[in-house]
Amino acid sequence: MQKYTIVVCDHIHEAGLEMLQNDKNINFIMAADEDKEKLLTIIESADVAITRSSTDVDAKFIAHAKNMKAIVRAGVGVDNVDIAGCSKEGIIVMNVPTANTIAAVELTMAHMLSCMRMFPYSHNHLKLDRVWKREKWYGYELKGKKLGVIGFGNIGSRVAKRAQAFEMDIIAYDPYINPSKVTDLDMVYTKNFEDILSCDIITIHTPKNKETVNMIDVAEIAKMKDGVVLINCARGGLYNEEALYAGLTSGKIRFAGIDVFMKEPATNHPLLDLDNVTVSPHLGANTYESQYNIGVQAAENAIAAAKGISYAHAMNLPIDESKIPPFVKPFLEMGQTIGFLETQLNQSQIVTIKVSGQGEIAKYVDSLATFVAVGAMSQISDNTINYVNADFVAKEKGIKIETEALLDSTVYKNLITIKLTTAEGGTTTISATIFDDNVFRIVSIDGFDIEVALKGDMIILKNQDVPGVIGNIGSTLAKHNVNIADFSLARNDKKQALAVILVDNVISDDTLEELLRIDACSSVQYARL
Repeated sequence: MQKYTIVVCDHIHEAGLEMLQNDKNINFIMAADEDKEKLLTIIESADVAITRSSTDVDAKFIAHAKNMKAIVRAGVGVDNVDIAGCSKEGIIVMNVPTANTIAAVELTMAHMLSCMRMFPYSHNHLKLDRVWKREKWYGYELKGKKLGVIGFGNIGSRVAKRAQAFEMDIIAYDPYINPSKVTDLDMVYTKNFEDILSCDIITIHTPKNKETVNMIDVAEIAKMKDGVVLINCARGGLYNEEALYAGLTSGKIRFAGIDVFMKEPATNHPLLDLDNVTVSPHLGANTYESQYNIGVQAAENAIAAAKGISYAHAMNLPIDESKIPPFVKPFLEMGQTIGFLETQLNQSQIVTIKVSGQGEIAKYVDSLATFVAVGAMSQISDNTINYVNADFVAKEKGIKIETEALLDSTVYKNLITIKLTTAEGGTTTISATIFDDNVFRIVSIDGFDIEVALKGDMIILKNQDVPGVIGNIGSTLAKHNVNIADFSLARNDKKQALAVILVDNVISDDTLEELLRIDACSSVQYARL
């Protein structure tokens, strides 16, 4: 049994550590308390490293990571990771951008309410100064105010929904999304940034890059209405801090809620001297729930990357992320997982991989094919397969990759279909989609219409559609102490049936052989995702 080494360089939640410890395929090394120089020696044999802000993934780190497939940044920001340097060495950089979403959303709302009602100051006046003076603390209501949301991704969109519950009017600016994502929520979408500058309250939720640093500067503040309220719980430097300070001292900006600073820790920052600022020490992810989510997701992603199953939320992709809508990325990850699945179901030489996209996803079918190829070839190559070298390795192995873009609609808004053909003439065709719950779902296997989640240990059994088969399957699995997590069944007009069984146990060859001996059973396949 092949084992993969995962090194945890910084502390994550215990639940994530337990996942790594309990996976029999993983050699887990806890190095969070090791000296950083010693860590360089430890990572030399690692397949994957999990890091946080305490470990710099710089040139020295990368030089020692000689066997590394991927680095998982347990959090959102990758400011301390040399992504370009990792890409040159074929190391995939991943983060966990949604794990702390709710924590960041709720902190944004807390700052917004605090700015409008001055809660921290009234609290201190009573509790610390012991002064009861109600007339000093008149604030403003959120109801009826116009909120400008810059960046309408995971966090910005959820802030907008909560603000809408306060009966605020929402205007969103995000040039990289489909406007319907905003308008379908009865909010206003704008391409004109000055519409945002005219709002009563402005909150920003963008990544930090060349385009967004100092996005709000002297010129933008001058165009804002007098008494505007600004919120930044995203990244330090999105608002120019000198311009912000000037606006707050002049009264142009009535109040600001700030969780992040250009340089941290910011214990001597000039903004701390002002009495019209609410501040917090970068607490966007500081909830017990988010730390649990970050630890678990980081561990899950690290295990999947070590095994070559998928590279969820990879930052150094073979596509320009600024040119794709947010909905595309999960389809890329799902395509890679299906490629990995189909290779397990057809354990012989791959001849052709055909990738089809239907709906809006069809526009990105070439990128999708790269991800599928990475998943399909990850278990059949001695080389490290990644998004950079996938096409080259496929040509080297004589694998033909075909793409097909079908823009006509189906019953699904977006559908991907992957057909894998082997040298022995075997084929597997799987179609899948993603619903609003963001769960990857198979909707067809080899022409059988079936709905099943794309996860876990999976048995796929084909049989003649006759009575008694399901009962025999259940009794056989029970005999081998295998617990069924989900059982999905499909039939066709040729009196054939297909069952997809998700199980909680690793399936032995003896169990599979006994399933195959069931009367009317024609094939049994097994895969682990």
